Amino acid sequence: MFYWFLKTVVVGPLLRLLFRPWVEGSENVPVQGSAILASNHLSFSDSIFLPIVVSRRITFPAKMEYFTGKGLKGRLTAWFFRGVGQIPIDRSGGRASEAAIASGLKVLRKGELFGIYPEGTRSPDGRLYKGKTGIARMALEAGCPVIPVAMIGTDKAQPTGKKLPKIMRIGVRIGAPMDFSRYDGMENDRFVLRSITDEIMYELMLLSGQEYVDVYATSVKKNVLQTTVQSAVAMAQEIQKNAIDTAKSATEAARAATEAARASAAASKAGSAAGGEGTPAERPRLDVVPENHERQAS
Repeated sequence: MFYWFLKTVVVGPLLRLLFRPWVEGSENVPVQGSAILASNHLSFSDSIFLPIVVSRRITFPAKMEYFTGKGLKGRLTAWFFRGVGQIPIDRSGGRASEAAIASGLKVLRKGELFGIYPEGTRSPDGRLYKGKTGIARMALEAGCPVIPVAMIGTDKAQPTGKKLPKIMRIGVRIGAPMDFSRYDGMENDRFVLRSITDEIMYELMLLSGQEYVDVYATSVKKNVLQTTVQSAVAMAQEIQKNAIDTAKSATEAARAATEAARASAAASKAGSAAGGEGTPAERPRLDVVPENHERQAS
């Protein structure tokens, strides 16, 4: 209920007015029955704009952090995502990935639409990255078609890290349903799963016009993060080295100033001691007889 209230009364009309989203291929979304909407992932707002242009309800997986936040903000975020029908997934891999697939299958087996991003995360640079095979597993186990979807311009409207979007037109291009029934019963064959996933990513590349990169986006992000951390550590070490050098220079300058002060003090002390005996010019001459004394003697 809350999903439709947001879509038709609150969020939907406002976003349609501001961003004027255009859509191509909406007829490719089945009127009823289960289907997987496989989309490229450019921005956080992908999960908002796609449901706006599709008449049927779409359930997306959302990262676990949206449901486990603390404080008022965390509770409101969890309430919002649950209210719009999103399901939490753990993206740490292994058993967590199996749980995510199981959650998606529950949605599909109820005859609903399930939206997923095969790349597993947002593109770090606007290119299309290698897909993960979980989507192929779900398609074969649920026996449903996969509908490729290309989001256009969402990365420019709301780049990663930007909270407020830029007002501009957003596009959604929906491709023809992809049928993989020829692989029935082969959901445990990793070569088949990879072949299906690559076929889906190829269609996404054609629809979106993105450059394709045959590596996982998560690996690229890890490398970027590692490089950033290494650069930060190197910079911190350089700053520390400069601080140590500066401290050494200051210590040496202070030591030199102290030695100079000691030498000056010693010189002043020596001068004072010599001044107590009197200089030759200041000492009285004993061999000189005063003029008055000589006259008296004569």
